[in-house]
Amino acid sequence: MKIICIGRNYVDHIQELQNETPTAPVVFMKPETAQIKNNLPFYYPDHSKDIHHEVEILVKINNKGKHIDEKFAHKYYDEIGLGIDFTARDLQSQYKAKGLPWELAKAFDGSAPTSHFVSVKNYPDIQNINFHLEVNGEVRQKGNTGLMIYKINYLISYISKHITLKKGDIIFTGTPKGVGPVQIGDELKGYIEGEQFFDFKVK
Repeated sequence: MKIICIGRNYVDHIQELQNETPTAPVVFMKPETAQIKNNLPFYYPDHSKDIHHEVEILVKINNKGKHIDEKFAHKYYDEIGLGIDFTARDLQSQYKAKGLPWELAKAFDGSAPTSHFVSVKNYPDIQNINFHLEVNGEVRQKGNTGLMIYKINYLISYISKHITLKKGDIIFTGTPKGVGPVQIGDELKGYIEGEQFFDFKVK
């Protein structure tokens, strides 16, 4: 299983971080050891003092595929979930300033909490799904998949032209605006269309 993440896929998030709008999907990866399941706590790492939350809709791949045509991409997933792409923003800024890779800011252990997954049949339109994140009961991020720059089926097609997708792979599809720091003691709850998908604490 691999975790494939898409960066800069919502215009408002690009603007809040003052990044350039990409001309193609920005792809990076997290190892399997980044995943946290079953609402287990996220342990704040020693290597950073500025960990940020980024809530994202997840897609779980259900079949092996490469060079997938966009019109057939919907056949390669049938479940979605919700997750957090935790980012060590201080490390990321340091590495980006030097033109270096920033895996250590994104791919550290525990940096990818994921919810349970549900059938896409629960939603009439995969590209019109509302989701949000609450931190200590306060809404921090709100998004709708209709605001993605690169839509889910296009992402699957694009990724598969470079990286073979396998059953069980998870795609993080990008985060909306509102990213911000978390602290030890915070409680994070994530929702899709008002239904709670995760509830875990930072320790």
